Amino acid sequence: MRDLATLPKAHLHLHLEGAMRPATLAEFAREAGEAAPPVRGYATFPEFVRMYDGAVAFIRTRDQLARVVREVVQDAAASGAVWIEAQANPMFYVPQFGTPQEVTEFMVRTGREEAGRLGVGFGLMLVAIRNLPPAEAEALARLAAGFAGRGVVSFGLAADEALFGPAPFERAFAIAREAGLLAAPHAGELRGPDSVREALDLLGARRVQHGVRAVEDPELVRRLADEGTVLDVCPSSNVALRVVPEMGAHPLPALLEAGVRCSLNGDDPLLFGPGLLEEYETARTALGLSDDQLAEVARASLEGAAAPAEFVGAQLAAVEAWLAGPAASAPARAAARE
Repeated sequence: MRDLATLPKAHLHLHLEGAMRPATLAEFAREAGEAAPPVRGYATFPEFVRMYDGAVAFIRTRDQLARVVREVVQDAAASGAVWIEAQANPMFYVPQFGTPQEVTEFMVRTGREEAGRLGVGFGLMLVAIRNLPPAEAEALARLAAGFAGRGVVSFGLAADEALFGPAPFERAFAIAREAGLLAAPHAGELRGPDSVREALDLLGARRVQHGVRAVEDPELVRRLADEGTVLDVCPSSNVALRVVPEMGAHPLPALLEAGVRCSLNGDDPLLFGPGLLEEYETARTALGLSDDQLAEVARASLEGAAAPAEFVGAQLAAVEAWLAGPAASAPARAAARE
């Protein structure tokens, strides 16, 4: 088995605050003289969102936000990510941190500086929130468009898709796409195949965050395969939120077998536990993916990334080198890590 930490990959489905280190959240709480909020024990998606919001509330200074951004980049790079496409909504930090433009520029600059120090790439996805007015999403899309070519690379849509469909956000995504930003909304998690189809038809999605419930519709699966749409899959998240009953039932192998391009991602490691490398290891051990399949997943993540073409080409060559290299035995790998 080859070392998955050295497999070049992109991390494409990663919520900035949801990837905060637990120890960092605990430290922020101590600094505020408060108890750290819970990040486990949710039974429903609304409970999960409340825990997420509780963690965000402890990022109260620019220095704290910068630390979160830097650590998210560090953790992804340690998992073998050569491109990190973290998603955030700068409106969370207005007005205490400045204007939306100032907050966005701050996150982009901090992420790029840390990525440059580590020799990896970084791009920011601005993500609209479904339960807020569409006019706010359109304002966010215009903000994102203003940063196109300057660190913002994609535009997303998050929150409860079962309650808030994509149609009201068509204009926001049109603004983002017209600026050259990649459309990557959440879909096919809390709703079934129709959600994925609407993301494609109404929002012009080139990547779909999650998308795993597309497997329920063979015709949609064929379309995804034919069009080369990348699904940014998060297996541990899907199990924790009961999108699938248990890891062995996850549809990732079936999607790959059908020719659908999928990336692997951590989603919200603060709340779900595993990071990027652990998701790859789970795909190998619990889902039975071979090194050839894991390399294909890494290729899909890189080709689906909103990264410069020259950068992607170099990393794809590195994936081929990884696959061409010798596969170490499990005992040898274990000994090497001790």
